[in-house]
Amino acid sequence: MPVKMRLQRHGRKGYAYYHIVVADSRAPRDGRRIERLGSYNPNTNPATVNLNFERALYWLQTGAQPTDTVRNILSWEGVLLKKHLLGGVKKGAFDEAEAERRFNEWKTAKEAKIVKTKEQVAAEKQAAAKARLEAEIAINKAKAEELAKKKAEAQAAAEAAAAEAAAATTEEAPAEETAETPAE
Repeated sequence: MPVKMRLQRHGRKGYAYYHIVVADSRAPRDGRRIERLGSYNPNTNPATVNLNFERALYWLQTGAQPTDTVRNILSWEGVLLKKHLLGGVKKGAFDEAEAERRFNEWKTAKEAKIVKTKEQVAAEKQAAAKARLEAEIAINKAKAEELAKKKAEAQAAAEAAAAEAAAATTEEAPAEETAETPAE
């Protein structure tokens, strides 16, 4: 029975996540599986992978062939490196302690890289939020200045109308007094 390590699609349209499974290569994509090894969610940044490391290593050593995407996931998780190091131990190139040391060095470097990526994403998100806030403050300030200008123009127009009305009433009052004086 040819055994494959591959992905089974789950989720909804536009938001897929995958189960990493071991299945007969003749079975349908989402059909019968031998064992579920973990999950892969490409929708997060960085992508989330939950993998049963020991079982994935076991299936690789027994001859299961991973698909291209699963091979990339296994490489990212270090399963392929661990298999390579165990092959070196089997051949006598180095001992098991050396293999474990090399693997742990690689794992700490990878974890540091992931933490750095997450911090960078968070910093970019924070910078984008700050830029949006500054843009919104600038827009609100411009609107406030425009509103103040309109209010000042309206107030000036009202004062001018009041002054004009006052001037008109002062002009009418002496004219009436002068008209009454000659009549006396």
